[in-house]
Amino acid sequence: MKKILIIEDDPQISSLVQKGLTEENFETRVSNDGLRGLDEFYFWSPDLVILDIMLPGMNGLQVCSKIRENSQVPILMLTALGTAENVALGLDSGADDYLPKPFKFIELNARVKSLLRRMENLHPAPSSIFQFEDLVIDDNQKTVQRGGKPISLTSTEYRLLLLFVMNPRKVLSRLDILEEVWGIDFESGTNVVDVYVNYLRKKLAQFGGSKLIHTVIGMGYVIREEE
Repeated sequence: MKKILIIEDDPQISSLVQKGLTEENFETRVSNDGLRGLDEFYFWSPDLVILDIMLPGMNGLQVCSKIRENSQVPILMLTALGTAENVALGLDSGADDYLPKPFKFIELNARVKSLLRRMENLHPAPSSIFQFEDLVIDDNQKTVQRGGKPISLTSTEYRLLLLFVMNPRKVLSRLDILEEVWGIDFESGTNVVDVYVNYLRKKLAQFGGSKLIHTVIGMGYVIREEE
């Protein structure tokens, strides 16, 4: 049974979400405070986190960043602040998806199942190690190294890089990437692919080395050797 941690200070929302997810056969716990939620995360090790932005103790963006320091668990951010800037802040802090309030449970349930499905579908067999030039991904440990130096990635960045490394020298369109990494139900009218490719490029270049991810104008992106 998958475990879902709900960090939400509105008792009506948390009760609705917990009741609905329990009926969908998920094991759930609720925290109404950011600090308590973070403690619960470390203690309970959930498979997915539903996280509100506006929280007492520690806000959701801070909680998300703390979780991302040592975990790639899927995070669904809830926000009453549905502007593009606030959505970007949530994604930048490491969230995998977002859902603006108010929302219907059927939509939240679909997002939850999509996030869990993506994690399962994108992970190859245990102990799989992938290498491209000096880049090494250990998918069993969920670690990334370049030139022997560790690179810290969010779960979305990790899934994106794994997709590239599993398809070396193959041009992937933005639609291909959206479907594989974010799921077909993600809001496609966005430049999220370009934003995350840029994040990856910066992190892969932090210790030097050749450029790995290249733009193919009018087609998409590819991981290949630098010419």
